[in-house]
Amino acid sequence: MLLRLMRQNKANTAPWLAAFLVCLFGCLAAGAASEDLADDASLSAAICPVVYQLEQSPSSHGYRYSFFGNAFFINEQGYLLTVAHVLETFRDGGQPYILVSRPNSPPRLLQAAIIAVDSEHDVAVLLATPNPFAGNHKVAFLPLASDPAFRGQAVIALSLHPPKLQNAHTFQAPQEDRSSGEVLSYESTQLEKSAPSADVFLLSHPVARGQSGSPVLALDSRAVVGLVEGRWLRSSTISIAKSSSRSISTPGAAIPIRHAIALLQRQSISWHTPQSPPSSLPTR
Repeated sequence: MLLRLMRQNKANTAPWLAAFLVCLFGCLAAGAASEDLADDASLSAAICPVVYQLEQSPSSHGYRYSFFGNAFFINEQGYLLTVAHVLETFRDGGQPYILVSRPNSPPRLLQAAIIAVDSEHDVAVLLATPNPFAGNHKVAFLPLASDPAFRGQAVIALSLHPPKLQNAHTFQAPQEDRSSGEVLSYESTQLEKSAPSADVFLLSHPVARGQSGSPVLALDSRAVVGLVEGRWLRSSTISIAKSSSRSISTPGAAIPIRHAIALLQRQSISWHTPQSPPSSLPTR
């Protein structure tokens, strides 16, 4: 009799136990998915289009602007990294701006002062004015990788662009591009006329217009390993494309993050690493 009751209790308990485990794993999966969505949102919040303001007064659609590329925040002081060639249009005295997101409001134009430029390696440092981290803006910063990108490493490039390139206005939320792939190889090239050769690494995905200056992140650590330079148009890529698992017509090229870190060091500007908690001071 006792054995029969134990078997009945076990039989009655099994469905409840199974339902509890399903619910538990479902909650854990939902929590992980929420964390992934939060991570994705913070990644996007660190990226800003680099633009030129075309009007002194806004219309019903906001300020009209020209779009040139992307930059991304590296610390809570409002410093950003981009590639130097995005700023070529502003060499004659034009003022670059960045388009910064705000919660429950249209994006806002902020001036971006050019702090330092390394034309040889095609990297530049900007400073947003006023500091968006001190106001009501939807911003974040990205950590910089301590280790260089390696061949076969899984990476993702993130960038923003206006919905209408020919008629862009600030009240229109930028659209996001995500290009995932892997590091193909390191190559040597001349990034500036009359400059010595510099190294870049090639990506297994093509680069679209406006992606210059965008961060290239390691997929596992979400740390920046490089900046999108542009398309790699040299003929030596044919053998690289054949050796890759995917067919690549024109791979992308990226500037290794170490060149940007060297420029930050010369300017005594701090940045975060993947091991730095968000509440800690930036480390160099």
